Amino acid sequence: MAEITRVYYNKLVRDNIPDKIKSKGEHCEVRPVCDMQEFQQELMKKIKEEAASLSMARTKEEFLGEYADLMIVLETIVGQLEITHDELRAAREDNLLKKGAYKHRHFLMWSDDVGYSSNESPQGIPL
Repeated sequence: MAEITRVYYNKLVRDNIPDKIKSKGEHCEVRPVCDMQEFQQELMKKIKEEAASLSMARTKEEFLGEYADLMIVLETIVGQLEITHDELRAAREDNLLKKGAYKHRHFLMWSDDVGYSSNESPQGIPL
């Protein structure tokens, strides 16, 4: 008797994934995410997943594919939150005014601004 193996993903997947699995003669189980709060939570998890994949891209083609994956997740969230293109543009412009871009390629080595709160994960243990 053949051994049955399963890979458990327990994550939100794109619409065509179950059909792609079935087209290979494989089986899968999916359930609809009906609760809007759960759907948004799963989309937020997808941001991390897709951003991590994007950061691992090493060719232009890989970058384009992973960028598209991330943008589809972000666009879905934008739609769920009913954010307009004008709101997105205004937020981007405001962010650029406050923080700037990356034209000067600054790499921050250190700062004595201990009151600043970053959303970055620390690269070491604070001394």
